[in-house]
Amino acid sequence: MAVVQRISRTFKDISLSFSPHPVTKDLPILKNESAIKRSVRNLVETIPTERFFNPLLGSEVRSSLFNFVDYGTASNIQSQIETTLDNFEDRIENLQVEVTPRPDDYEFAVSVFYTIVGQGQDFPQEYTFILEATR
Repeated sequence: MAVVQRISRTFKDISLSFSPHPVTKDLPILKNESAIKRSVRNLVETIPTERFFNPLLGSEVRSSLFNFVDYGTASNIQSQIETTLDNFEDRIENLQVEVTPRPDDYEFAVSVFYTIVGQGQDFPQEYTFILEATR
């Protein structure tokens, strides 16, 4: 039986702020954990058909935010996030998503736990954010 070894990799993304560095005038770069956190958030907030060259990219989370703030809707949002990240973010594995409704604030607290592929880290990364309907 062959032993599979993981190769350590680094990940880089361009910051979507597009604000050039004041001295070098280069676009800012997000690396490793920061790049993946930004990608997770972008995938969750992107509506399908919003990206011109990839109309399947994104999730239907935004449409769920106008429903009741309860555990049923939280479960629906959780499955949408898991499906989206499984399909479009191949830099993460061991994905777990927790969505907690906060009915008094009309929002959902989202925690995403994952490990980064090829980083050699056995402990999970955590990214927590709030989803709320915009008015």
